[in-house]
Amino acid sequence: MGIITEKAVLCYYKNMEEYFRFLGIDYGTKRIGLAISDENGEIAFPKEILPNDFHAFDRLGVLIKKENIREIVVGESVDFSGKLNALSGRIEIFILELKEKFDLPVHKQKEFLTSVEARKSKNSKKDFNSPQSHSKIKQIKSGRVDASAAALILQRYLDKINNVKK
Repeated sequence: MGIITEKAVLCYYKNMEEYFRFLGIDYGTKRIGLAISDENGEIAFPKEILPNDFHAFDRLGVLIKKENIREIVVGESVDFSGKLNALSGRIEIFILELKEKFDLPVHKQKEFLTSVEARKSKNSKKDFNSPQSHSKIKQIKSGRVDASAAALILQRYLDKINNVKK
């Protein structure tokens, strides 16, 4: 019989664990940008954009179930001085509703200038070859920015918790 190492035991139990994902949210008054993590909780990916309407929680529920989401990270809106801003109150209400409806842990992650950073990202740039109206192009680009901003929020949170684990 061979010797069972601690590493082998940890690998075995890691494979036995049910994998789950984190959901990142960039809350806005018109749109809600969404991102999800990989199954290891290390990398965030832009997922989609939801209209912020009365169907938003139903759509979130479908995504949470489909993607096996077990924790949610919401961007905490702050101003240039690092203080909570006008949107913060709405975000707090949104977080309370998330907790009530889905009974999942909800974490806050400061989201200073994530939309600006997402706009500069090459992932949010795309050439439009077909003739489209200016407003349609603006709407599509804005949506991509919201999902990319959610991915930045989630990635910052994942980096923070994964650095603590090491």
